[in-house]
Amino acid sequence: MILRLALKSLQSRRTSVLLTVLSIMVSVSLLISVEHIRTQAKESFNRTISDVDIIVGARTGQINLLLYSVFRIGNPSNNISWESYEAITAANNVAWAVPLSLGDSHQGYRVVGTTAEYFTRYKYANKQALKFAKGEIFASPLEAVLGSEVAEKLGYTLGDNLVISHGIGHTSFHHHEDSPFTVAGILEPTGTPVDQTVHVSLAGIEAMHMSEDEQKTIQAQLQQGLMPELEISSVSAVLVGLDAKFQSLFVLRQINQYEGEPLTAILPGMALAEVWQIVGNVENILRVISILILISSLLGMATMLLTSIRERQRELAILRIVGASPVTIFLLIQLEALSISIISSFAALFLVFISLLIGASWLGQNYGLFIETNVFTTDSAIFIAIVLVATALIACIPAISAYKKALQQGVQSR
Repeated sequence: MILRLALKSLQSRRTSVLLTVLSIMVSVSLLISVEHIRTQAKESFNRTISDVDIIVGARTGQINLLLYSVFRIGNPSNNISWESYEAITAANNVAWAVPLSLGDSHQGYRVVGTTAEYFTRYKYANKQALKFAKGEIFASPLEAVLGSEVAEKLGYTLGDNLVISHGIGHTSFHHHEDSPFTVAGILEPTGTPVDQTVHVSLAGIEAMHMSEDEQKTIQAQLQQGLMPELEISSVSAVLVGLDAKFQSLFVLRQINQYEGEPLTAILPGMALAEVWQIVGNVENILRVISILILISSLLGMATMLLTSIRERQRELAILRIVGASPVTIFLLIQLEALSISIISSFAALFLVFISLLIGASWLGQNYGLFIETNVFTTDSAIFIAIVLVATALIACIPAISAYKKALQQGVQSR
């Protein structure tokens, strides 16, 4: 009976109620979407590189090694000798090892020297493999495979030539113009640093750092259909896959105690978690902003109900005449507030679900955020419960006001 009366009362003030519902709906949507995207972004960040058990580099901190090997930020403190790479490859429990060579760039985009195995071993998100939008893996030392953003922003297509520069800045004073690379393939978007990378072979890295005469010899051999044999001296990092993940700590200790040269081996998951802790304050700020917006909307609802009570003196008087107690009036106002919040909360869930359904693929391709569209989770239920409790508390302001007025009317009627 009271619920039906509350709904009828809200219907009679549909314009102001609708605006209040929209205000709370936006606030709850913001709170749920920030929390959902925060959680999913953290998982996506941790899946920037997957199916790689260990990353090896020269002696350095684990965050620095992760940043330059995975995110292409910064430079290695030193290189690893080719002999050490071969020792890692031959070690027990190591299933595969992919070398990376860094230090050059093309118009601000990082160049990574690697092997053909990189394109089958590198995984991201839920162990998704790299796919080619055009072309194929480089087959000769002077061919390159471009990330999607490099190709799109610089307007490259298959068969185009590009010149690699020494160093990682946008401006370089040393260009390897004697050994231009031909675009052999373009990768599909991944939303990871792979999109901003120019991939070449390790032999290509060695070739472009040779003398002009040696480069001419290499180009002559390639024109004759011969594959030049180039000796690789060192690499910057190594991505390692193991026969079984439970062997990670054992192999990690082996590499860190390697006597040939000082090496650092890290577990990508642990390093990613440490990096995320550094940026954790940002997510807390977003959460606080969302909560403040929600509180302001609930206070707006309380103001609307408080204002309506002053305009509903006649309605309250009639309710008192027909036998409604002050407690009934108090519960009526509370039910009106809770009805608004319940409608707003479920509308907010539906709005977030539709938004994610539409934008999930775009977020994945452009920002590497692989967001699940299911927002009907335990966390969402907890948030809605918190919103309802907060509504009940804030609605006490107009409800107590209505209660007092009902008492006054009862006294006056006597």
